[in-house]
Amino acid sequence: MWAARLGRTTVRVLLMVLGLVLAMVAGYALWRLRLVVIPLLIALLLAAAISPLVRWMYRRNVPRALATWISMLAAVTVVGAVVTGVVWAVSNQWHQLVSSSNLGFSRLERLVAEGPLPFTTGDLRQVRDAALDYLRDHLSFSNAFSTLSLLATLTVGLLLAVVVLFFFLKDGPRIWAFLLQPMDADRRAKATRAGRDALETMGGYVRGITLVALVDAVGIGVVLLVLGVPLALPLAAIVFLGAYVPIIGATLSGAFAVLVTFVTNTAQDALIVAIAVIVVQQLEGNILQPLIMGHVLSLHPLVVLIALTAGSILAGIAGAVLAVPLTAVAWTATTSWRKEPATEEPATPASG
Repeated sequence: MWAARLGRTTVRVLLMVLGLVLAMVAGYALWRLRLVVIPLLIALLLAAAISPLVRWMYRRNVPRALATWISMLAAVTVVGAVVTGVVWAVSNQWHQLVSSSNLGFSRLERLVAEGPLPFTTGDLRQVRDAALDYLRDHLSFSNAFSTLSLLATLTVGLLLAVVVLFFFLKDGPRIWAFLLQPMDADRRAKATRAGRDALETMGGYVRGITLVALVDAVGIGVVLLVLGVPLALPLAAIVFLGAYVPIIGATLSGAFAVLVTFVTNTAQDALIVAIAVIVVQQLEGNILQPLIMGHVLSLHPLVVLIALTAGSILAGIAGAVLAVPLTAVAWTATTSWRKEPATEEPATPASG
């Protein structure tokens, strides 16, 4: 009996070790292929968010290819308009920002030196000089090739994401049906149901977090504009982008807006912005998140925090943005797979 029990335990331990090794190998392979994997995941998230528009036009006798082009052009137009507005605001207010920032930094140095913190104005100046030296070193000609390499990598990733997004929107049903061909009827039905539920979760998350981020950016941006803070539009854009990182993104971007306001305006204006950030975040956490994404992001905050930390460690900013929706999708797909088989399962794709 002991021998049999020991043998079974040994087999289980070996299987666990083998699974861990395979997971580590798969993770390493995905990391090495991150130039392909990250654009693929981004395209999948965008396809899940945009596919309802494609299906809506397709049901109204618009050819699927034309519906895909219209949807992608609409998305590109919106993103291009936002980027153009940010660049225009930066170029117009840059001189004002530089002139007011000198006074603001001097005020910040005096505030820190006179406060209870163990810092002096000399320490702050050393930190500022070190930061300037770091920027000069990394923006020098010797690092031009690494900068160009990074830009080339980002460009390739962006083009790959756009191409993959187009095919996900246009041929999503056929791609999903092709992937399910090796399965038998029972597993195909489960996979179809899991794919459909995962698609709804993914699309609902992207659309919900975008709406929440828009409310954050508009609320804080209006306060910045009323106070006359330079670069109010770029700061609102930073708040919008920061909201895509759950828990910490909105807090960090709001704190950055407060710091810029303190540097460029007055301490009173910075206090007003801080109050606005707190009010908007309370509105988001207590009303918008449960109302818009309550049934989509049904994860415990601890799970969200762990996924966010792991994604940040593995893939930086991209991992922080992708970790939570992918965790929610994985949980939804697993739960849907374990459900009892339904009487009928339409052949719904995972991306359109």
